[in-house]
Amino acid sequence: MKYRNKVKAFLKKPQNVILLSLAFILVYLTVVPMITIILDTFTVHQSELMRVKGSKVGDLTLYHWGKVLFSSSSKKIFYEPFLNTLIVSLGTCFVAIGLGGLVAWLVTRTNIRFKGIISTLFIFPYIMPSWTLAMAWLNFFKNSRVGGAPGIFTALFGIETADWFAYGPFPIIVVLGLHYAPFAYILIGGILRNMDANLEEAALILKASRGKIMRKITIPIVLPAILSTFLLVFSSAMSAFAVPAFLGTSVRYQVLTTQMFRTLNGLNPGYGYIMALLMIGIGILILGVNQKIIGTRKSFTTITGKSSNIAYINLRNFKIPISVALIVFIGMVCILPLVTFAIESFIMEPGNYSWSNFTTLFWVGEGNPQIANGEPGILRNPTIFNGLWNSIRLSISVAFIAGSVGILAGYAIVKKKGTRLSTMVNNLAFFPYLMPSMAFGAIYLSMFAIKRGFIPSLYGSFALLVLVGAVKYLPFASRASVGAMHQLSNEIEEAGTIQGIGWTKRMLRIIIPIQKSSFISGYLLPFISSMRELSLFILLVTPSTRILTTMLFQYNEKGWSQYANAINLLIVLFVVGSSLIVNRVTGASIDKGIGGH
Repeated sequence: MKYRNKVKAFLKKPQNVILLSLAFILVYLTVVPMITIILDTFTVHQSELMRVKGSKVGDLTLYHWGKVLFSSSSKKIFYEPFLNTLIVSLGTCFVAIGLGGLVAWLVTRTNIRFKGIISTLFIFPYIMPSWTLAMAWLNFFKNSRVGGAPGIFTALFGIETADWFAYGPFPIIVVLGLHYAPFAYILIGGILRNMDANLEEAALILKASRGKIMRKITIPIVLPAILSTFLLVFSSAMSAFAVPAFLGTSVRYQVLTTQMFRTLNGLNPGYGYIMALLMIGIGILILGVNQKIIGTRKSFTTITGKSSNIAYINLRNFKIPISVALIVFIGMVCILPLVTFAIESFIMEPGNYSWSNFTTLFWVGEGNPQIANGEPGILRNPTIFNGLWNSIRLSISVAFIAGSVGILAGYAIVKKKGTRLSTMVNNLAFFPYLMPSMAFGAIYLSMFAIKRGFIPSLYGSFALLVLVGAVKYLPFASRASVGAMHQLSNEIEEAGTIQGIGWTKRMLRIIIPIQKSSFISGYLLPFISSMRELSLFILLVTPSTRILTTMLFQYNEKGWSQYANAINLLIVLFVVGSSLIVNRVTGASIDKGIGGH
């Protein structure tokens, strides 16, 4: 009787019911898939029967592990892609932190002009899909030796680009570095802007040089942000698929994600599941190191006040040239890709940029039997419209589920903060963030490809895309909601409780209206992310569930570059437009508090 009353009292509180329900659901959707993929690395699959002699489907085997890690072909299967992944990830960190940190320092610590414009424009490469810059690089720098037709650079200057410059690790590192530089700018810039200027002023009074101030004060203070940025950019670059696929495949430069795509889409799914598992392990290790660094550096926060008299470094005669050069550079990174997509989507014969070669065939044409199997232009192509509709309804469905669950999770986690159940749900809700997108897609492919208990096979269904998207982007929504709930005092809801207002009404009439900006962002961020996502869905789509990003990838693989560029331009305009709407609706801008005045 005593325990029954305790259970009844426990279940009377909405936050307890929410946490309990989410704990069961998230364990099934995050922990169980991990167990499934581990088992799949030791299981014989249908396509592997010819290689694993004397076995049948479902038998346990060490064949995959031995082949991937310890065989004569291990170098080609795993170790070369793994080494390439490390090179790309480290190079990306160097470019992103160097460029992002430099711009953050210029905006927050010098008298550079046009700070608001620079701060706003510099975020755009991160808002746009990463493969946007990859396709722009190909359009501009491809050569006739590998690309089949020269790019815009060769057409303008008559210089054939070298293979190493147009394809492989160098352009992959540059493109990913440009894409993640705004990420470094946001983290490092935030620390620089909020740093106590009294420390630097005291050093100046003591006649310390600017170089010594930078080495002894500025860099040590921002070092935790730099280390955190390094680890997070490294993890993101390691899990990137689209950029290495666009820029590395033509010269057979494989990284872990592209190799995993080949194996899972081919006859070696066991190899792919091992790579997915290893990537997840590396992701968890990186997050652990990141949290350890942040945890041990908390004592570094000895700044007790902030001076309003920031001593900006006077760039003197270099002020205008640096300001203009920076705006031109950022403008080229943001605008030039869109120009190349437009140009490439209107030319009939690739590599020929004369006016007579321009055509509207790939936008509004009925189709030419001699080109792309007679595929009509994208604005009159029912397949493209079906892909656009699938993308929109997928993004709306993912946003609704992730956003709604995120609000409930944030509410319950904060209400029961400090309890084991709250901590457990908080960690489970964040767990999908640790997993590389393609590895996460591979997990769900493995788990839901066959019927399991009362849950039917979801392979090839639209529901599987919605499920994997909602779980993957739940961390965005839950973190936004947790942050919003931390800002609310308990007295606000208690006042409603005293008045006899029910929980549902309190949520709809009090809590959500007060923090609607944060909650709306919890819906819109998953929407934007789903619209531009490729890696997460590439393994899961079928002809009936194709979305724009996967169609872009398939068109590009077939060599139908004009269609691919047209689709790319359509996606980028939609994503950037959605992002602007996010800022307009929520009243928040990602660059606020860094440099925009």
